[in-house]
Amino acid sequence: MRFSCNFVGALALLSSSAVVTADEPQTLTPMSKDIQAPAFDLQGPAGEPQRLLDHRGKPVILNFWATWCPPCRAEMPSMQRAHEDLADEGISVIAVNVGEDAETIERFLSETDVDFPIPMDVDSEVVQSYPVKGLPTTFVIDPEGRFAFSATGEREWDDPALLDQVRGLKTGP
Repeated sequence: MRFSCNFVGALALLSSSAVVTADEPQTLTPMSKDIQAPAFDLQGPAGEPQRLLDHRGKPVILNFWATWCPPCRAEMPSMQRAHEDLADEGISVIAVNVGEDAETIERFLSETDVDFPIPMDVDSEVVQSYPVKGLPTTFVIDPEGRFAFSATGEREWDDPALLDQVRGLKTGP
C-alpha cells in the first residue's frame, strides 16, 4: 500500500511545523514499553539488506525521513554525530527513507556525510505500520525490540540529554 497524495501532503505539512529550536530542551516522549516495534526487511540504496531484527539486543534510534522534508535534512548531521558517538557503545542509528528511490537517496548522500543504515521504504508499507504522524518521526527501541521513546519533528540527536536517555536503555556492559 502506498501513501495517498493527501497523506504525503499531510506529512509534508507536518514536517515543517514540528521543529524544536536550539533554545528549547531536547526531549523524547516515553511510550508504552509493552508494544513491539514492527519488524522490517528492506534494502539500502546500494541493495544491501536492512533488517530491524539484526539490531536486536541493543537500543536503536529509528528515524523516518524523506529528502523533500527540510527538518529531516536538517537533523541528519546531528544523527551522524550521534551515530559516531554511540556505535562503539552498541547503539544503532537507522534512518528509514519513506517513499523515495535509490537514485534520490544517493543524490542526497553525495551531499551529506552519513554512514549509518538508510533502508528504503519505497512503497511506504513499513512507515504505515508505525505510529508516524509526520516527518521526521523517530522512535527509540529498547534491546528487546519494544518502543521506549518517540520524537516528532527535528531534534539535535547528539544532544547529551537525548543520548543519556538512549544510553539508559542499554543492558549489560
